[in-house]
Amino acid sequence: MNLERLRNHDNAAEMLIEQTTSLNKRVEGMKQYQEEIDSLNQVARHRPRSSLVLGIQQENRQIRELQQENKELRTSLEEHQSALELIMTKYREQVFRLLMASKRDDPAIVTQLQEQHTTEMQAHIDKINEMASVMRKAIEMDEGRICEDEERIKQLELENKGLRELLGISREAFLILKGEDASDSTSLSPLLTSADISLRKS
Repeated sequence: MNLERLRNHDNAAEMLIEQTTSLNKRVEGMKQYQEEIDSLNQVARHRPRSSLVLGIQQENRQIRELQQENKELRTSLEEHQSALELIMTKYREQVFRLLMASKRDDPAIVTQLQEQHTTEMQAHIDKINEMASVMRKAIEMDEGRICEDEERIKQLELENKGLRELLGISREAFLILKGEDASDSTSLSPLLTSADISLRKS
């Protein structure tokens, strides 16, 4: 019965490793997504400003989703580590009970069994901790890139707002000049039309 419980603990640890590996693959997918976004941003620099702002606004939603996914990954990682610690605690209790129950029969066998399982479980722990470290670094890198993207979005939105205000002021100035001097309206109307079109596109 005790040996069966130890095997169950080993199986649980293996499941944790598989789940952590799956999470690690998700993080790698997030990194690949960010690289694709960076590549698109390079192409976007050659596009018109209004088109660039629209594209970044769409990316903003994707950034929010990425932040939420990072939060879920971090929570899952913490839950897995807590579960592993619980398994190790139960495992140590079982080994101790097995040792005490079989001490009179053959202490050497019990000690050997304990050392064997301790080594295997420690290997599992080391592997999971290594994966956890990789995941944390990947998440930190992604969050750093997200902050840079958000700052760029804010700057572009501020610049866009300023351009809208300037175009609005220019439009009012043209209307005033047109009212004051009807003879100049012919020369100003193409400029006014161009400003209106630019304002609508923005």
